[in-house]
Amino acid sequence: MQHGKYRFIAGFLALPVILYAVFVISPFVQAIYYSFTDWTGLSSDFKMVGFKNYNWLLHDDLFWKAVGHNVLLLLVVPLVTLGLGLFFAFMLNVGGRGRKNAAVSGVRGSSLYKVIYFFPQVLSIAIVALLFQFTYNPRNGAINSFLDGVGLDSLQQQWLADPKLALWCLMAVMVWSNVGFYVVLFSAGMSSIPRDFYEAALLDGANRIKTFFRITLPLLWDTVQTGWIYMGIIALDAFAVVQIMTVGPGGPADSTQVMGYYVYTKTFHDGQAGRATTIGVAMLIVTLIFAVIVTRLGQRERLEY
Repeated sequence: MQHGKYRFIAGFLALPVILYAVFVISPFVQAIYYSFTDWTGLSSDFKMVGFKNYNWLLHDDLFWKAVGHNVLLLLVVPLVTLGLGLFFAFMLNVGGRGRKNAAVSGVRGSSLYKVIYFFPQVLSIAIVALLFQFTYNPRNGAINSFLDGVGLDSLQQQWLADPKLALWCLMAVMVWSNVGFYVVLFSAGMSSIPRDFYEAALLDGANRIKTFFRITLPLLWDTVQTGWIYMGIIALDAFAVVQIMTVGPGGPADSTQVMGYYVYTKTFHDGQAGRATTIGVAMLIVTLIFAVIVTRLGQRERLEY
């Protein structure tokens, strides 16, 4: 059985590793290479400029504004999305009233609720962004029309046209479009936790809040940690919602400018692909730092059941 084992394993791994190197590693290497050039993205003629692009990046005010917006997205969107996902999943699976022969149970109709929560995942982010763009319309959008209809017209806002509110409006869309996925994901994890744990905790006098923090969250921690990294990557991008929903795009007054859209602007609007790839390299570094921080801070003893 041991004879030729490594050749057998290498035979299965060779093709996937080659494909990964060609379609994933190679573009990263090319991007790093082009970040040291003055490539326009349209011509095959370019020359090496050394660290000139990186020096420009360090002194570009718009880039740092975009970084600030991405950091705000990184702090708010994953926290709110995962928090709501855990809350709704816990309510659906454990938060129901006790029934006959079951001390712990989910709410009635939880399967239907999961389908409803998951519905935004069926829609592409482009469709979601367009729907909310009409919803936020200050003249005839659903939000201002509703406020006017219930006599709260004093609360009407310009929403996406207001530099102070535009980025927060985008955050709401990103949370709404992603929270359903984590409700279903966390529900699947919670359904595998033995009910005996909850029943024993309730018999010892623990309420549902304590059971969440002492049982549910520790046993789901690996899933939460993975979701945090995934949501962080989405927050660091945010290209689609900025491109479709905002004025400019990236406005008003660059209040929704993010690194992902800045890459697009530099490449296709300014014809400075070399500088665009420099921003892309910066995004790669920020993403890796974020993933390492979340992984290190989230390390804890693995619990099995």
